[in-house]
Amino acid sequence: MKLFPVIAEYFKMDGGACFGVVPKAIWQNFAEADENNLIPLASRCLLADTGNRIILVDTGMGNKQSEQFFSHYHVFGNETLTGSLARHGYLPEQITDVILTHLHFDHVGGAVRWSDDGLTPELVFPNATHYCTRSHWESAMAPNPREKASYFEENLMPLYDSGKLTFIEEEGSFCPGVSLEIKNGHTIGQIVPLFDYHGRKLVYMADFIASAANIPLPYIPSFDIDPVLSMKEKEEFLQRAFRNEYVLFFEHDYDNECCILKQTPKGIRPGELFPLAKLELIQE
Repeated sequence: MKLFPVIAEYFKMDGGACFGVVPKAIWQNFAEADENNLIPLASRCLLADTGNRIILVDTGMGNKQSEQFFSHYHVFGNETLTGSLARHGYLPEQITDVILTHLHFDHVGGAVRWSDDGLTPELVFPNATHYCTRSHWESAMAPNPREKASYFEENLMPLYDSGKLTFIEEEGSFCPGVSLEIKNGHTIGQIVPLFDYHGRKLVYMADFIASAANIPLPYIPSFDIDPVLSMKEKEEFLQRAFRNEYVLFFEHDYDNECCILKQTPKGIRPGELFPLAKLELIQE
C-alpha cells in the first residue's frame, strides 16, 4: 500500500474554539495565534493506493461557497485538492473510493464543484463511490442547532442524487488493509479509518483528534456536540493506540503530519512528530 498526504487548503480558525475549555494561557504553548486569536490549520486529506483501489479520505472545503463565506475562514496559500493529487501523479478520474469521515463543509466540500455554467453541481471524482455512515447522514438531514451551519445542501444532495453515495452501517473491514471505526463525540457517526502500513496501524484522525495539540484529554474543541463522550472515546483510543504503537495522522495540524504516542506522568502525550514520508525510517 502507498499512502500520500494531500493538502486541499490551509485556513485559520479561532484558537479558543479549537481547544474548548482549555485557557489560552495554556494552549498558546502549543499553537501560536495571531493578533486576532486565529491559528493556522490544514485540510490534510489522505490518498491510499492499495494496488486494487485508489482511496481518498476527505476532500477539504472546495470552492463553491461565496467570497464572504471564505473570508470567515481566512483560506491562505495556493494548495488545491486536485493540484495536490496531481503532484503525486493521480487524476480525479482515477479515484475509486472517497471516504468522507463526516459531512461538515471542511471535509466534504471538495467532493462537489460547480460545472462550467456556474450553476450545476458535479462530482469532482466521477468514478468514485463515496462513503459516510448512515447515522451521520441521518443526523445531517435533521441537524441539531449546534451543527446546522456546518452542512450545505450543495455539498450533500449532489452526492446522494448521483447514486454514488454508499452508507457505512457498522465498524469493521472496508477492504484488505483498511478498517473503519465510528466515533460519536464530535458528531454522530464520524468515521476514523485505519490503514495497515509498514507493519503498523496508521489512523486518520479527522476531527476525532484534530492535531497533536489536542491529544491531552481535556483539549476538546468547542465544536464537539458531546464533549464528555469525546473525552471517553479519546481516552479509550489513546490507551489502545499507545499499547499497539499506532501512528496518528492529523487532518488539521498545520505543523505536524504524524506522531506516535508516549506515556508521561500527566498521561499520554505526543511522542515523536514526523512527516508521513519518514514513517518507514522509524525503528520498531
